[in-house]
Amino acid sequence: MSSERPFPALSSLPGFDPRMVPVAAVDSHLPAIAPAALDAQALRSRFEAQPVWVPEYLEEPRFSDRMPTPASVLIAIVARDEPMVLLTQRTAHLSSHSGQIAFPGGKQDPTDPDLTSTALREAQEEIGLDAAYVQVLGALPIYRTGSQFVVTPVVALLRDGFDLERNAFEVDDIFEVPLAYLMNPAHHRHHVVDIHGVRREWLSMPYQQGKTERFIWGATAGMLRNFYRFLSA
Repeated sequence: MSSERPFPALSSLPGFDPRMVPVAAVDSHLPAIAPAALDAQALRSRFEAQPVWVPEYLEEPRFSDRMPTPASVLIAIVARDEPMVLLTQRTAHLSSHSGQIAFPGGKQDPTDPDLTSTALREAQEEIGLDAAYVQVLGALPIYRTGSQFVVTPVVALLRDGFDLERNAFEVDDIFEVPLAYLMNPAHHRHHVVDIHGVRREWLSMPYQQGKTERFIWGATAGMLRNFYRFLSA
């Protein structure tokens, strides 16, 4: 483990609100992924014959001295007429990424055969998702969070007809965002701030759902951006 002093977690800073940090740039100049490339068959084909591509976001500034911990999340795409991405809002009292928008997922248990199994187990535990409705397509490159979780994003199609039941201790809300919205860089905003002499940067992808703003940022936004790079390669 590195002997460098960890940076403080942004969410631990008194009064910190990522929504209040100015937007430095918006990626409107980048092309959106065409709707035809987002349907179920197109996504299957992309994972079956993967292109050469380079992920953009792989690691956050470290703010924990804990040992790196393998984990995985489920990027579940609901295969409807308009593909949707299933997301959760974590409860405010959790010790890690409290209150933030996230994919279902968590750390690998010793009994998990692999990290895909971890993502499926965690999705069942957190939101009651039955794995029988899930078709795993593949995985994106690992993403290391500042809290030292080494996360494998598992991408899957979710067949309609499923029922969900949230774990009230971990999950405050479950909702969906159109995949096309998230795969349009006109909605990808860059934030930059100097904290304790350290430059911190992150992405946000705010989505207005009725009167509720779903402020997607940090690790979740970084993994979605890598998914965009994968689909646009």
